[in-house]
Amino acid sequence: MILKTEGIVLKTFDLRETSRIAVFFTKEYGKVKGVMKGIRKDRRKFGSHVDKFSVNDIVYYQYRRSDLHLISQCDLKQFFFPVREDYRRTLAAHYALELVDTIVPAEEPNVKIYQLLLDYLKGLESFPDIDRLVHIFQIKILLFSGFRPHIDACVKCRKKVEGKAYFSLKAGGLVCGRCPTREARESNLTPIARGTVATMLHIEASPWEKSLRLGLTKTVRGDLKYILNKFLVYHLERRIRTAAYL
Repeated sequence: MILKTEGIVLKTFDLRETSRIAVFFTKEYGKVKGVMKGIRKDRRKFGSHVDKFSVNDIVYYQYRRSDLHLISQCDLKQFFFPVREDYRRTLAAHYALELVDTIVPAEEPNVKIYQLLLDYLKGLESFPDIDRLVHIFQIKILLFSGFRPHIDACVKCRKKVEGKAYFSLKAGGLVCGRCPTREARESNLTPIARGTVATMLHIEASPWEKSLRLGLTKTVRGDLKYILNKFLVYHLERRIRTAAYL
């Protein structure tokens, strides 16, 4: 079957002496892996060099009995030059690629995550606050992928959290101050500010552009950096390597 779609390059690696394998996150078909035969021998064969986080229009032959397909056409659509000219923005882009590659199953479409990644890369071109972009991306990809932490109420008693609140990696969400547990005594709970919870809920409920206008206090930034990174590692059971450089 011949399929045509738009895709963002997540990663590439060489195959033998002349070919290259690329993993695209596509708009219609999800994460797709394909081989581009002869691209290293003759770069003019394709309209793109298949650089990471570039957007391309691709045509590929989908093999039913294999997860490796044949890319017959690949034309560059968007390159994000300003991101590539800044080292920290490039790292932030690579972080998102690695996170998407880890979270999203192969060949399962998710248009919301695709649009999220595209908005994020466009934001990295000029938005001044890179940390805010990263936190918004983390919160929304957890929501869209079904890994969302439970922050609407206490995961123990299911009641609205008022007063002191804690975050439990093991339980996957908030624990209120009324629920002292063995887990709390063993210091597996992290205190979390009410403003941080409100911020996460606001970002979940808001479109991308509105989320960018939300200010983040120093306390909220500290909470989000610690909790989101720890939560992702704990539940994905894999460390996101580029997170260490952000």
